[in-house]
This record gives sequence, C-alpha cells and structure tokens, in this order.
Amino acid sequence: MSLAPEHDPRLEQNKLRKRLCHQVGQAIADFQMIGEGDRIMVCMSGGKDSYSMLDILRHLQAKAPVTFELHAVHLDQMQPDYDPTILPQYLQSIGVPFTILQQDTYSVVKRVVPEGKTMCGLCSRMRRGALYSFAEREGFTRIALGHHRDDIVETMFLNLFYHSRLSAMPPKLQSDDGKHILIRPLAYCAEADIETYAACQGYPIMPCNLCGSQETLQRKAIKAMLGEWERKTPGRVDNIFRALADVRPSQLADRNLFDFVGLGAHSRPSPLASAWLAAAQSGGARPFPIPVVAVD
Repeated sequence: MSLAPEHDPRLEQNKLRKRLCHQVGQAIADFQMIGEGDRIMVCMSGGKDSYSMLDILRHLQAKAPVTFELHAVHLDQMQPDYDPTILPQYLQSIGVPFTILQQDTYSVVKRVVPEGKTMCGLCSRMRRGALYSFAEREGFTRIALGHHRDDIVETMFLNLFYHSRLSAMPPKLQSDDGKHILIRPLAYCAEADIETYAACQGYPIMPCNLCGSQETLQRKAIKAMLGEWERKTPGRVDNIFRALADVRPSQLADRNLFDFVGLGAHSRPSPLASAWLAAAQSGGARPFPIPVVAVD
C-alpha cells in the first residue's frame, strides 16, 4: 500500500500566495484601482496587512497589463521604544523605494485623549492628514491602504449597530477634498489568510506602542461576534461581504437612493408630509357625519 505524500509547507504557502494574488488582481480589475502610469503610495504601518499588500502588489507588478510605480511610505509617530531601523532595513533588502515621514502625533494624542480612552480615532486622523499631505506634495495618483475583507465587514456592523448607518469601507474611495484616490487591494482577502501568509513570510512586524495595538471595545465585540458566526457557519462572513456588492435599493428604505414617492404615484397631488403628521397627532380618525335615522 502506498503512503500518502507528506504535507509540504512550501506547497501550501505557494497555494496561499496564488489565492491572495488572484483575489488582489480581481479586486484591482473589478474596481479599476490601478491604471497605466499610476504612482502608488503604499502605506506601511509595519503590520501584517501592509507587508502582505506590498508583497502581493510587487508580485503583480511584474506581470501586470499596465506599468505602475510602487513607493512605500511609513509615518514615524515618535512613539516610545520605536525602532527606526526595522522597516528601512526590510525595504532596502527587497529593493523598494521608500520614505519615512516623522511627525510627533504621539505627544499630541497623549495630551488630548483622556487616560483610558481609545486613541485610535484621533491618531488615525492625524496620520491620514500627514500621509495625504505627502501624497499631494509628491504627486502620487493612488494611495494604497491595507484594509482587508474582515475590516470592511466589521466596519459595516460598527456603523449599523452604533451609528444607524448602512456603510462600510469601499474598495476604492475619493478623499473628501477630492484630491486623492484611495484603494484597498486586499478588499477580497480574508484576515486569516493574510495572517498565515505573513507568518510564513516572516515579516518583521512592528507593534503599535502608542496604544498597545488597542482596538475599540465595539470593534472587539464585532470581531468576536463574526468569529463565532464563522465557527458555527463557515462562509458566513464571505456571504456578508458579497452582500455589500449586491445592494437592492428598492428593497431597503432610503428615499434618496430609490424613488418611493414616485412609485405608483397618483395623478392628483399627494398631501404634504405635514398634513399626514398633523392627522397622526390629532389622536383619532377624521370625523365623519353621523347619519340620522328617523324613528316612527
């Protein structure tokens, strides 16, 4: 009897790389993230997601149907115990052009945010401002962020549960001032796959010492909820993500997205909303005349 071949980690790693490359390529094609001559600023936090994004984009760059540039950018936020050599050494070793920006957001965040409160909101806004300014100054046409599928789904539930809003992180976005196009090439990639891939690659992960890589309690709760769903029903998170790409406005209740007013409208003008509200506040139905019955 022949024995089954031994498990080959290299084969599994190669399969994982191909899957991630396919998913990133599909996202780029679906949303037209990258075009001929684009200069892409790849935002590097030093975490597993940004390392994996850069690696996969470099792999696709060699075979892409268009020519584009990659430039890695990292923001040194002057955090305690920060090692300024880790990322430059890695980027130099793989031959990727890079820039390390410096901005003391650490002192600002520590001064402004009360002790025990989440720092992520203010920190991310200041970081985004520094990166946007650099992208505009240097003429980058795309800003690549390392958010993955799970980030997008988690954000949808955060907005749903805590802000009464159906929105998430789009794979492609224009900044509020209209100056920048942001892309999320990992939009189709599962966090578990990225985590496995990063471990196999042995990236020099840089922890966020500003807040101990803290997450908001709300995001932790959402992550735990989705994790439990995925354990009980594998594939559920992917189904939720797919639903974000198959929105049916007529089946929801947003009057700005779908013309409910014009749906089956009468030829006569409809009463104003104020008239309906007045009727509802009157506490009863419109009075009708009571017929008088003659009695002999």
